[in-house]
Amino acid sequence: MPRRSVLAGAGALGVGAVLAGCSAGPESTNETGGGGRGKDRTLTAVIGYGNDGSWDPTQTASAFAMAANHHIYEGLLDTDPITRAPYPALATAVPRDPSATTWRFTLRPGATFHDGKPVTADDVVFVFDRILDPGTQTLAKGFFASWLESVRKTDSRTVELRLGFPFPDGLARLTLAKVMPRHVFSRPGAWDDAVKGLAVGSGPYRQTAHHPKSNTTFEAFAGYNGPRRPAFRTMNWLTIVDAAARVAKISGTGAGAQIADNIPYANIPRLEQGGLKVAGGAGMNNLFLMFNTRHKPFDDVRVRQALHYAIDTEKMVRVALKGHGKPASSFLDEGNPGYRRARTVYGYDPARAKALLEAAGVTGLKVGILAVNVSWIVDCLPTIKASWDAIGVRTTLAPQETTAVFTKLDQKQDYQVVAAASNPNQFGLDADLIMHYNYGPGNLWMQYTRWAGHPVARRLFKDMDRATREPDPARKKAMIQDYIDVVAEQAVLYPVVHNELMTAWDPRRLSGIRPQPYPGVNLLQARWI
Repeated sequence: MPRRSVLAGAGALGVGAVLAGCSAGPESTNETGGGGRGKDRTLTAVIGYGNDGSWDPTQTASAFAMAANHHIYEGLLDTDPITRAPYPALATAVPRDPSATTWRFTLRPGATFHDGKPVTADDVVFVFDRILDPGTQTLAKGFFASWLESVRKTDSRTVELRLGFPFPDGLARLTLAKVMPRHVFSRPGAWDDAVKGLAVGSGPYRQTAHHPKSNTTFEAFAGYNGPRRPAFRTMNWLTIVDAAARVAKISGTGAGAQIADNIPYANIPRLEQGGLKVAGGAGMNNLFLMFNTRHKPFDDVRVRQALHYAIDTEKMVRVALKGHGKPASSFLDEGNPGYRRARTVYGYDPARAKALLEAAGVTGLKVGILAVNVSWIVDCLPTIKASWDAIGVRTTLAPQETTAVFTKLDQKQDYQVVAAASNPNQFGLDADLIMHYNYGPGNLWMQYTRWAGHPVARRLFKDMDRATREPDPARKKAMIQDYIDVVAEQAVLYPVVHNELMTAWDPRRLSGIRPQPYPGVNLLQARWI
């Protein structure tokens, strides 16, 4: 997914850094976080994505790290994991006027970081200075720089945010600016340590161990005095990308976990028969194709369109997703408040695909798909290969770990087509955020596609900026829908299907679970039964 991995599951300037281990010794000796009885027993969760992506909150798109960071860190405001409505976290209140161009926040009295030091206005300014610094490239910059001009402290517990223009959607985005201790992360090399897994926040849980490729453990932070009190004394989050192993860990009489995300559709009946609750959420989670536009013939829009028209998406939904998805009819999923059916919709049309290839003068095309090994993506790949083979495009599949895929992209290695999972809903619901996450002149995804300098791209980016600044909500929505039509037509980075993400848990042991339509789990309102 991601990734940047929206991309679900990637890490690196948000997307793909391969991380060194944060613990010594072989994996078999790593702490697992077990132990305890009754209410003090360890909550074990299984995450179907790697935990070796970046953990730096200002730049990560790792599904594992983002989910964990919501338990470790706080923003001035955080958002409900389902409705995404903002609520006071480190701040004492939500601003009364979302349309104001100055927002003032007072910090929660007694808030402390996990090392016992108090949270101050200097820590808030420190994080926003990093995000807004024109010389520092972070993923979070794309969520703030267009509308937030500055952040300053007015006293030790009060900060003032100054906006360039009214931007009510910015309140929900404040959860993406996790407040980090300046005394920890201003040290030389500390941001590199954050990428590798160093996490010190003010949230309800503190990290106690981090083992890339294996697990991360947490314990309740005794000094936490905020609105989401920790219900579990200790937690152990396992990373299990392999679907069979993930299902085995949560099922049967000897189940070693109480909750797991990214449940394969084929396993739902078996898990429900075993007494587990399995539920999902539909949103922006998608399988997308990304083309290298400097690798001919993918610089030709007709070729990109042809490969989309060639895919039997209904078969993909029926066979690979077991009905838990829909062919993409826009960049946005149909449930998004900003959705409108795109002017170009890639219904299954192999004849049209062949005609487009012929018009582009392309024959004997051979395509290698560099793909992430997220289990449901792997299930979808055979349909893509069969569809492309059927129109005479010889196709090879190369699924591999998400971090490996995005490390190659970060290193600017050549590629033809990437197939991966993405879910901008990790960051929020508003369409402006979702589109700027994927498209923009300085955007990492556009660096991967090598498309940002194209004349159509330059016009698109200007249209996107105008929509961001539009004060009228209805007009803004229409402007966004119009430029999404351009994105659909160009098909440089575009969804193939949107699918439902499934979470399974033991309802005999856990209450308060709400499955979310993006990767990971949120246990801030969960409880032992």
